[in-house]
Amino acid sequence: MANELVIRRAQQSDHSFIFELSPVLADVAQLSWHSDDVIQKMQLDYISEMLADSLQPQVTVIAERNGVFLGFIHVRTHKDSISGEVCGTIPLLAVLPQSQGLGVGKNLIEFAEKWSKDLGCRLLHLEVFANNKKANGFYQTLGFKPETVQMIKPI
Repeated sequence: MANELVIRRAQQSDHSFIFELSPVLADVAQLSWHSDDVIQKMQLDYISEMLADSLQPQVTVIAERNGVFLGFIHVRTHKDSISGEVCGTIPLLAVLPQSQGLGVGKNLIEFAEKWSKDLGCRLLHLEVFANNKKANGFYQTLGFKPETVQMIKPI
């Protein structure tokens, strides 16, 4: 059906789109104590690690409409640092800036929730840069709550 949002498993041919979103992901970090180059390298390394083969249950999916890529999410299992139980975790979620506010991110999160529940997980975990107020607000509207806060001080 035209205009239908399609959520599908990423293929090798989708990796270039995922890497193209790296600057968008790096820009929202806003970490003045790190150079832009360091943040961009961290983001590229993180994506490479995410897309690498692993024995750990994981999946990357693409959101597209009419063949146009809009965003992606990567979800995998993770050991909860408090309870020790296996839960789902979202290492990366990215939606093109022009596609934000259209329900793409919400649909990707819903996919991650279902995927995690299907594996028997009770919790879904994610990390977000503290300075990324827009993403923090988005996640909180979907029911995520801060659990721990990691702090840093340049010395």
